[in-house]
Amino acid sequence: MSIFPTFTDEDIKVIEEVENELNTNEEIPREYAWDFQKNEFILKDGKFIVVEGLEALNIWIRKALITERYRYLAYTTDYGSEIESLVGKNYSKELTKSEIKRFLKEALEINPHIKGISDIDVLSYKDKITVNFKVETDLGEVKVSV
Repeated sequence: MSIFPTFTDEDIKVIEEVENELNTNEEIPREYAWDFQKNEFILKDGKFIVVEGLEALNIWIRKALITERYRYLAYTTDYGSEIESLVGKNYSKELTKSEIKRFLKEALEINPHIKGISDIDVLSYKDKITVNFKVETDLGEVKVSV
């Protein structure tokens, strides 16, 4: 009797099918539906709703941008943004816009579906920054406002 597992041809076939299914599923972005007004999951009959494609990418983008980078141990250091660090600073509009562009790029381009960011419009108030922009993805275009 060996201490190493043995696999039959049938076992290997099942493993390959599961791996193929997992690889296929990775290509389609999926997220749980999120209500950004209430800051909570959207449930239907007490169950989480899963969205796919552009809608899932839109959720991922917005959540990545509103999550402060390095703050939560549950996320890697690649996830989140540093935009909040600009709020309340007396930087020039040019510097603020330049930093926001850099922060957007750093936060979003880690996602393999995101191909580029364009039409960035920055509105800054004393204690609030609003950013409107377009995200080019392999699934289409997403307009975002955060």
